[in-house]
Formats: sequence, C-alpha cells, structure tokens
Amino acid sequence: MVCIIAKSYNSATMPDICDYEGSDYQTRFWKNADRHYEDASERVALKRLLPPTGGRIAEFGAGFGRLADLYAGYREVVLVDYSRTLLEEAMQRWGADPRFTFVAADIYHLPFAPGALDAATMVRVLHHLADPPAALAQIRAALAPGGVFVLEYANKRNLKAIARYALGRQAWSPYALEPVEFVKLNFDFHPRYVAQALREAGFSPGRSLAVSYLRAGLLKRALPVQAMVAIDAALQLSAPLGALSPSVFIRNNVPGAAVADAERARFVSPRSGAPLRREGDVMVCDGDGTRWRVSGNFYDFKEPLAS
Repeated sequence: MVCIIAKSYNSATMPDICDYEGSDYQTRFWKNADRHYEDASERVALKRLLPPTGGRIAEFGAGFGRLADLYAGYREVVLVDYSRTLLEEAMQRWGADPRFTFVAADIYHLPFAPGALDAATMVRVLHHLADPPAALAQIRAALAPGGVFVLEYANKRNLKAIARYALGRQAWSPYALEPVEFVKLNFDFHPRYVAQALREAGFSPGRSLAVSYLRAGLLKRALPVQAMVAIDAALQLSAPLGALSPSVFIRNNVPGAAVADAERARFVSPRSGAPLRREGDVMVCDGDGTRWRVSGNFYDFKEPLAS
C-alpha cells in the first residue's frame, strides 16, 4: 500500500494530498488483511447514523467502493476519490448501476455546486488531511439545507494512546486538543477539536459512536468475528460517556429545512465555482476557461485538460 504525497494542481501553497494512485490498497489493506471486524463494525456505525433513504449522496474518499452497498436507498450515489485507479476498481463493481457516478477530485477544491448533495459520508479519510477545516468547509458548501454528513475520524484520545502516554512510551499527549501527525499525512484527532472544526464549518454535530474498541490481534485470534462485532455494537453506544476508541463516527446536520426534490446542478468548476456545460466527453467552463475529461459516468476533476 503506497500513499503518494502529491500537490494539488490548483496551488503549490495548498496542503499536501495523500494520493493512492496505482496502489494495492484494496488487496493489501482489505482483501488480504484480517480486517473483517473493522469492516463490519464500521458498517454497523454507518447504518445507525445515516438515513437509510434519500436523494443524492456522495462518499468522499470512497476508494474502491467498499461501503457503497450501504447507499442502496439513495436515488443517486456519487463516489469521490483523488485516486483514479481506485475509482476504476469501484467502477468494476458499481459501474453498471445507473444510479452511480464516479468523480476524481481534490477534497480542497470540490466540483460540486452549492447545495448539490442531500447527504455525505467520509470514512478513513480525515486522518490523511493536513487541513481538516478547509476540507470540511468544502463538504458543507456542497450539502443542501437539512442535509446529513456522517464523518469518521481517528481518535487520539484512545485507550492505547492513554496507556502508552501514562507509561512514558509516547511523547505526545492524548489529551491535547491539537492533532498529532505520527507519520507523514497520518493524523489522530481529539474529539473536541473535530467537534469545533465541524461547528466552524457550519455543521451541527449530533450523535457520535465509539467504534473498533477491539482492534487488537490477540482479540481477533481469540474471538470469532461475529462475537467481536456484537460486542463492538454495544460498546459503540458508550460514546456519550467519552469515546476512548481508536475510531469515532459522528452524525452532523446542516441547518435549515430540507429542500424539495427538484433538479439541481451537480457540478461546477473546482477552480472558480463557475457553471459547467458538457460537450461530448468534456465538461467546459466558459467562466474560467477550464476543460475537464468525462467518460461515461466517470468525471475527472483531478486536473484540467491542457488548453
């Protein structure tokens, strides 16, 4: 599994981006790894927090579409990732479903029109973001009033980190509010930091769940997956007492009444926010002169076509 440290085409001053282009993420991290418990537990959490039905939903950092089956009740599903190759893997499974659209895009410059989405999710992504407030602001702008955003993040105030800090085996404090970058573009976050960032982005944070308490090799060898998931499902409900799990899921609401189910623009230019029009296999922006590649239901906003 290789995360390439990349720069957005938009600006050399923007934060570095973790790009899984050409990686074996699906095979090495999921198919050939013992993460059945994590996958199942995350599905329990997402089902608990995400409305089962709706209009247009987007998953940011969708990768190869691991969780896409959970969006069966939505009229339109948009899978977004910075890696084209991971989206191609998602298309192998979901590309024949007319409800699905696949979008290669930069989280700091999203191509969605304001209020284009009714719901959104982001799982196992925030820990790769050097500027969470900027990314959250982009997602908030894409959501319509009354929308829902389910976010997962890596919790620095977890039991393992607390124990290591108490024993002097870890320099950084799990109680400090600022994020900790323990490996390049790998961050853990304090729950209060995330809640504050969400509020500043315009969300109303709501219910949270403490997920993956049993993420340990010893427990995986001792217990069947079904038992671990059942225990985790119960422990998830302890979050209001203070989440000490390695992963936290939180549901966030967008203020305002839900908009009527009407035709809404999906995409704008990620460079300027100006409208786009389609010409064959190209999305054209007359406002800023950019052109973006389209192939069927795959939209490539990772970088514009050469003029």
